[in-house]
Amino acid sequence: MQLSCNRASFSAAFSIAASAVPSRTPKDILRNVFLSVGSTGVELIGTDQEMAIRYSVSGVTTSSTGDALLPTQRMSSILRELPDEQLDIIIDEQNITLKAASAKFRLTSEDPREYPPVPQFSDENYFRIPAPVFRQMIRRTAFATDTESTRYALGGLLLEFSEGTVTLAATDSRRLAVATAAYEKEGSPEAPSKATVVPTKAMSLLERSIDPQAEFVDIAVHENDVMMRSGACTVYSRLVEGRFPRYRDVIPRSGNVNVPLPVGPFFAAVKQSQIITDEESRGVDFAFGGSMLTLSSQASAIGESKIELPIEYDHDEVKITFDPKYVADFLKVLGPEALVDLQLTDSDTAAVFRVEDSYTYVIMPLAQER
Repeated sequence: MQLSCNRASFSAAFSIAASAVPSRTPKDILRNVFLSVGSTGVELIGTDQEMAIRYSVSGVTTSSTGDALLPTQRMSSILRELPDEQLDIIIDEQNITLKAASAKFRLTSEDPREYPPVPQFSDENYFRIPAPVFRQMIRRTAFATDTESTRYALGGLLLEFSEGTVTLAATDSRRLAVATAAYEKEGSPEAPSKATVVPTKAMSLLERSIDPQAEFVDIAVHENDVMMRSGACTVYSRLVEGRFPRYRDVIPRSGNVNVPLPVGPFFAAVKQSQIITDEESRGVDFAFGGSMLTLSSQASAIGESKIELPIEYDHDEVKITFDPKYVADFLKVLGPEALVDLQLTDSDTAAVFRVEDSYTYVIMPLAQER
C-alpha cells in the first residue's frame, strides 16, 4: 500500500490523533496511531481505551486500501523535522517507509489486527450545536476543572441538555464556569436521565480538533459513554463516574452591586497585580470605591503593589480578596473588547462575573487575613 500526501497537512492531522495516545501504558499496541485507508477515505485513529479520536485526512492519494500502525513518537519526530512539502508513505507487512525529496526513513510496524476496536458515530438520534459556539463553550469552561482531584467528577465537564438549551459546567470547588447555548435535534434524542460528565481531556481534544470551517458538533449520549462529531473528527469518551456538585446552588441569586468592567484594561490590571504574589501570599485585594478599582498585593519576600483602574462605580466601598490567577484564567478566554458585569454582595460572598446571558463565572473569595 502506498500513499502520497502533503507533509504539513498529514502532520497536523497526525498530531491531533496522537493526542489520544497514552504517554504511559502497559499495552505497547496503544503507543501507535492506527492508519485506515478505505474506499471512502483515510482516517487516523488514536486511543487510550478510555477516549479515542477518529480524524479524516484530506488530500491523500492512494490506489489501494488497508490498515497500518504508525509508531507515534518516531512518526511525530519525522513529520515535524522533515522540510519537504511532499511525502510518500509505503507500507508492507512489517515496515513503513517514508520517502521525501531529501530523506528516507524505514520504521518497523506492529500488526494492525491487534489494535483495539474504536467506535464510530452511527447514531441516528443526536443533539446538534453550532461548532464555533460549542468550541467557545469548551474553551470558557474546561480551565475550571480539577484533573488532580480525588473527586473524579471535578475532573470533567458536566454536559446538560434541557428544553432547547445545552449547558457546560466545570468546577474545582473554588470557582465555577458555566456556559449555555441553544441546540437542535436530529431525530429524537432523549436528554440523559443521569448527570453526564465528560473528561476534560476528551473535551479539550474535541475543542482542538474542530475545524474553523465546521458548521456543527453532533453529540450522542449513551449510558456510559458519549460520541461527539464535527467535520473531520469524531471523539469517543467514556463518562466520568461520580456525583457532580449541585453547581446552581453556589451561584448567588443577586448581589448588592453590579460593576461593568471592560476586559482589556481590567485584564491588564490583574496581570500587573500578579507580579507581587507568591505561593504563601497569593491573594490580591480588589477595593471598589470612588469610581476607582484599586488592586493591592503584598508579599513579605517580594514587596508590594498598588494598581488603580478608573471604573463606573457609585456605591458604598466594597473590598474583596481573590486569587488573581482565577480572575486571569477567566479573562484570558474573552476578547479585550468584551464587557464583563461583576456582581458583588460583600467581602465574604462569592463574586459572579457574567458575559451577556450565556457565560457565568463564580469565584470564592480568599480570607483577607493572609
